[in-house]
This record gives sequence, structure tokens and C-alpha cells, in this order.
Amino acid sequence: MFRLQQLNENNKETKDKYNQIIEYLKQDDGYWLDNDIWDFTESCFYGKLIEASRYIRFNVFQSEIIKNEFKYFILKSFKENLYKGSVIKKIGGHFKYISMFLNEKYKEITSLKDIDNKTEMIIKWNDFLFKKKVNGYKIALKIIYDFLHDYYDKINEIEKDVWYARNIKGARLSASVRTGRLDFTIIPEYYKEGIKKYFRAMIIRKSYRVCAEQLSIIKFFFRIFYQHGYEDGFLENLTRDDVEKYIYWLSSENTKKDRTYKSKCVTYIKNFIEYIQISEYSIAPKKEVYKLFHYDDVPKREVNSDIIKRVKYIPTPILEQIDNNIECIQDKEIVIVYKLARETGWRGTDILNLRYNNCLEQIWNTKENKYNYYLCGEVTKTGIAELKVPIHTGIANMIKSYIEIAKNKSTEDNNPKKYLFNTYNGKSKGRPIRTLKVITNIQKLIKEKNIVDVNGEIYHFKLHSLRHTRAKEYIEQGLGIEIVQQMLGHRSLQMTVHYATVSENILYEKWKNTEELQLFKLNSDTNQLENINIKDKQNDNIVRYEYVRDNLDAVKVPFGVCFKSKKMQCKTQLNQCLECANFCTSIEKIEEYEIEITRVKKQIEIAEKNGRMDWKEKNTERLELLEDFLERIKIEKVIHKNEKSREEY
Repeated sequence: MFRLQQLNENNKETKDKYNQIIEYLKQDDGYWLDNDIWDFTESCFYGKLIEASRYIRFNVFQSEIIKNEFKYFILKSFKENLYKGSVIKKIGGHFKYISMFLNEKYKEITSLKDIDNKTEMIIKWNDFLFKKKVNGYKIALKIIYDFLHDYYDKINEIEKDVWYARNIKGARLSASVRTGRLDFTIIPEYYKEGIKKYFRAMIIRKSYRVCAEQLSIIKFFFRIFYQHGYEDGFLENLTRDDVEKYIYWLSSENTKKDRTYKSKCVTYIKNFIEYIQISEYSIAPKKEVYKLFHYDDVPKREVNSDIIKRVKYIPTPILEQIDNNIECIQDKEIVIVYKLARETGWRGTDILNLRYNNCLEQIWNTKENKYNYYLCGEVTKTGIAELKVPIHTGIANMIKSYIEIAKNKSTEDNNPKKYLFNTYNGKSKGRPIRTLKVITNIQKLIKEKNIVDVNGEIYHFKLHSLRHTRAKEYIEQGLGIEIVQQMLGHRSLQMTVHYATVSENILYEKWKNTEELQLFKLNSDTNQLENINIKDKQNDNIVRYEYVRDNLDAVKVPFGVCFKSKKMQCKTQLNQCLECANFCTSIEKIEEYEIEITRVKKQIEIAEKNGRMDWKEKNTERLELLEDFLERIKIEKVIHKNEKSREEY
């Protein structure tokens, strides 16, 4: 028998973990621990041959500890269905070569966890297989290495060079993100700890996807400076001239990147430097950020009209064919996911994040004198702790039936988070089904039913297109822009306006049919807009409808009206509209403020209940702003940030 003292005597946690391996192998009357050759046909194993193979041999390993670690991996994979039998057979078929490799390259180790440098190990392994002229399942060693290091690893996630956001408490990532990988390995060693410190602060404030995008740009920032001869310490001594060079390199060496990406490459770096200066990081530039970056340094992003052109809607004939044939998909959970996306316009990730214990709620409607069904869920991307939207009774009954199915299939082991659309076994056990599974099944249906586009080609389906399509339907059915914003869970009103623009023809027809419509006249003396009546026939200085629509938003937003020019980008989110210079509000909006204050207070309660301190912090800031505005309105009656009411026009 092995000697336990072979493991690090000073690492009690490691020995405890190894003892757990031994206890696990004692299952089935000790068959797995006592035997070094396992028989696939045994009743406690698969009970049959696996691809004509009968045995999996562990007697090739000289180290007792390594042998038991490999046994643990195989038994765990079998018991919890982490891998199919065919994969386990392929991995076991490489044990002879893995043993030879370890004896040749790592003869001093007693446990696989003793190998620290994974990259170096893989290079040596591939070279070993090449020299031995062995083909086949080359990733076998990597799979087992990752599994065992994850099992033994007790290092705090944020102390590592590769983070998995799912293992970081408070990190914001959607349920469909499997791990949320942030890799700091290629960050220069001199700056690595400072960058990791920055992202320790960001990972609980911003979504994983934003952090991943910002990290990739920070990597680019450091890489491009080092490529041009800069050395450790350059960031602390950054000058305006260096920033100008960076912007030049960004434009000249990334010609294939779009304007939005280049804009982010400046904005994210500016925000990063600003934060580390305020927080007094040792790596922060000595020169203030406003002296390094000027207002016009940020390349212009794509204009709204370009973004709108990319918003993809499913053509009505195709949508009708998919709707009529969706029940042909045998996997009913795919059908339900499609119908929910079709009904609500929610993102696929938000639908897959639904929990069977709280996704359906009945709310009393005093006007109709009955209870109505609401779908309830969390919007991870925009940080909404609980979004509720009304749904039809038929959809609600379908969800209720599936809730019962999920309850019956779920245990604390296979579905601890109570996902409605859960994966009950395999590597993804305890996580929602993947968006790719939904798309693949629907695309297969489209091919089988020969659903083609206007060019006669098989239609290429994207789940997110249902969101765009539903948003368009909401607008064309006459829902107010702020209601659509709430239904879709948008933080930015500007995002919702993208969908509204598509209905321009409908809005124009309504405008033409409204005889009492008030237009604007440009006063050539004061250069200001004045209200006019459409019946007034004036030939000079009249601003036609098309001009107004092209140059002035005049968009009704919650609590007031935004009068910004169309040429001005909305750089704020809805939460900050109250701080925008274009915002106007008045005493008539008091009831809206009171309703919103109540709603935000409830969001704070939900955030506290779920331990989401980032949501609580944001909503608390919003609550303070709302309460301040409410008190000011009661006193001042009308508030306009530019100190001049638009009514004067």
C-alpha cells in the first residue's frame, strides 16, 4: 500500500483530499480500490463491452498515489456520467503512454498535482507522442490534469493567473456562461498584480462579458507598447505623446476593426487609468488622466442608423412557418424556450436562467377583477434583479406543466439552483441547457421543413432575432417606448429607440392623419424653435416633419421629455437621465416618481435577499437621486438642467 507521507507533510488539506479519493474508491465492496484492472462487463461497471474493449488497466502506473488519482477520475466520470463510455475507453487506452511519459519526464513526482506548469507539460506530452508515433486521443492527459488540479486546488480564485468567474462570489454572469474565463497569463509580470487588483474590483461591479472585453483591450494596450520598444515602468511615466502614439497605432495597425471597437480601445484604457489614479495604485501614471486624454481622442462609434441596419428581424412569412411547425420538434423544452422568447422578447440567456420555484407569478388586476400571469426572471446583463412581464394564460399553463416536470427531476445534487431548463447529468450537470442546443434544434427544423429566405436559401436562424422581432411588434402595436423598454429589460432608452425607428412609416402615416398636429417654426431672428399649427401656410423658415424627425428626438422618457439633438449621442443610461442636461421634468410627474421610488425600494430588498450588494449599491444611488428630484419638483414645479424650460419655445 502507498505511504501517505509521500504527499507534502505540511499540506494537511491535500492529504485530506487524497483520503477522500480513497473513501470514494471503496464503493461497491472495494472493487475499484482493490482491482488494478477494471472489467467493463462487470455489473457494477457498464455491464457490456465498450467499442469491443473489455478492460481498462491501471497497473501500468508505478506510483500508488497517481494510480488512485487516475482511478478516481475514471470512477467519477462513470458514476456521474461526465463522459460517455466511448470517451472513457479512449482515455484509458492512453494510460500506458501516460505512465511511460511521467516516468520519463516527471519521475520525481508522486502526484499529478505536483506538475505546476501545464503549458510546458502539454508541449512535452505532444513531443513524446510524436516521437513514439502515437496518434489518437492526445488530450487525455490534459483532461485528467485539469480535473485533478481543480479537485485539489484550494487557492483563492482571484489569486490565480486564470480566473473562472463562476467560482468568484458576487461575479455577474449569465447562467448560460459555462465558466467565465479571464486569463491574465500574457499580462507582463511587472503589471500583472496591479491589473488583477483592478479586475478584483470590476468583476463584482460589471458583468463578466464587459470585464472580458475590457481585459482583451488592456492586453492589447500593453502588447502594442511593448512591441514598440517600451519597457517595464512605462505606464507610470505615460505622457500625452505616448497616448497620441497609441491612438495612431490603433488606427494604422487595426484597419480591419470597426469604429466601435477602436472607440472602446480608447475609452476602456482611459477609464482604467482614471480608476487606478483615483485608487492610488502604484502602477498609476503620474500625470493626471485629463492631461493624457483629450475629449476628441475617442474615435466616433457607429452612428445609430448603422446599428439599426444591423438589427435583424425575422421576415413575417418565415416567422409564420416557424410558429406553425415548432411543435414538430420532439424535445419539448426547446419548444417552450422558443415560445417564451417569441412571447416576451427576452434574451435567450435570460429565459434559460429561469428558476422553477419563482418564474411564474399571479398578480391581481383590479380593472379586470382577476389574477393575471406574469413571467418573472433576472436580467443579468443589465443587473435587474427581478423583471416581471405579463403572459397569456396558454403560455402560463405550459410553464406550469413544465415546472412540475422540473421539480420531479430535480435534486440538490443535479439541480441545486432550481433551473427550469436544467442539464441533469454530464459535465454540465446543474447548469441550464445551452443556447446552442436551442438554435441547433430550430435550425434543423427549418432545414427539414425547407423554410427559405427571399433568395431561396435555407433561412439562418438566430435566437436573438426573436427579441428584435418582438420589440418591433410591441412598437407597431402602439405600446409606449418606455413600456417596451421595461418589457425588454433595457437599461438604456436609446437601445429601445433603435427598434422604434423601424416603424417610421407607421408613425409617419399617423402624423399625416392628425390634423391638429403641432409642428415647429424656426425663428430666423432668435434662431429658436417656435410652435406652429399645420394649418398655418407660411413659406419661410418652416421646419417640415422630415426635418424635425431627422434633427430632433423630442422623445418622451419616464418622468419627463428628452429634447436632445439627433446629432448628440446619448452617452448615459436610463438611470442617469435625471442628470442629463437635456432632461426636463415637472410637477405632473410626481405620481411617476412615487411609483418608481416604490419599485426601486423593492429592488433593493430583493438585492439584499439575494446577497447582490452591487445591485443594492446601484439602486440605492438611484433611489437617492429620485427622492432628491421629487423634493425639488414639489418646490420648484418645473426643472430643466439648462435652466430654461422648453415650454418657452
